[in-house]
Amino acid sequence: MTGQSLKTAHDLFDAGLIDEPTLDRIRPVVERYAVALTSTVANLIDTHDANDPIALQFIPRDAELVQTPEERADPISDEAHSPVHGIVHRYPDRVLLKAVHICPVYCRFCFRREMVGPQGNGTMSADELAAALAYIRDHEEIWEVILTGGDPLVLSPRRLTAIMEGLKAISHVKIVRFHTRVPVVDPERIDADLVEALKASGKTTYIALHANHPREMTDEARDACARLIDAGIAMVSQSVLLKGINDDPSILAQLMRAFVETRVKPYYLHHPDLAPGTSHFRLDIEEGQRIVSALRGHISGLCQPTYVLDIPGGHGKAVIGQNAATKHADGCYAVSDFNGKDHLYPPSSE
Repeated sequence: MTGQSLKTAHDLFDAGLIDEPTLDRIRPVVERYAVALTSTVANLIDTHDANDPIALQFIPRDAELVQTPEERADPISDEAHSPVHGIVHRYPDRVLLKAVHICPVYCRFCFRREMVGPQGNGTMSADELAAALAYIRDHEEIWEVILTGGDPLVLSPRRLTAIMEGLKAISHVKIVRFHTRVPVVDPERIDADLVEALKASGKTTYIALHANHPREMTDEARDACARLIDAGIAMVSQSVLLKGINDDPSILAQLMRAFVETRVKPYYLHHPDLAPGTSHFRLDIEEGQRIVSALRGHISGLCQPTYVLDIPGGHGKAVIGQNAATKHADGCYAVSDFNGKDHLYPPSSE
């Protein structure tokens, strides 16, 4: 499949990605939550596999209409930490700058699904961006600015250049990070003009690449990453641990190795947030800990992500990887190796 993005239930049907009964079932889902698949993503889907891990991430299901009591529209409380439009200042030395609320694709588990899409908060106006930059300028503790949204790489090189020029003038900002799916879902977009727009004198640019399954790391995606990295832009990864998609140590190992082979350093593995209609993606923390623990010792240390939970209510991230050391009453520790066997530390002298 080539051409335009798929943005409606009928687009999905016409592309052969869903059948007629599914079309009828997902109409109310599409009315509530945004839909978009690029041709790159659509071409990755195996239509003969009812549990295809790419389809499960992007094609709506009627399970999204089921909302559990603990779910909330703003699960990590962005709004409570937003002093001006487009800024989230949760941690002392860094802010989110949500310049746009549009994405090239819409993940069915998105924790900002109530805010993004055509029905969402749109793109910042020039006045709103100026106010956001003024806030950053006035707060000298801000060392890093993280562009997110929405996906900031849907913006034109001209708009990105304007943002980077604004940040270039703020001397205490040293790091600019972009959170994006674009290199894997629309790799051709990563061209010379866009790459150049992401750089500014005196700033170090990072790209945090979101991918959840090794099949997303196609040759084209790897080439797009190479264009960024070869231009001096560092890359890290972020993934979400998702039931039925990557909740298997062998799948996660393939994904993390694909990142490292592409010169993308594994960074965060997120426990799914409590976004509305996403309970079918969530596994419990203990199961997640077992999966992450199974990676330890079996694949290179370069490939180890940090398993984190965004604590509901806006309390920030907590590392929730299994505690491998337990203190005993005698002051010694039981330390678990990668096979799950406990050892005393310091070792017994007997």
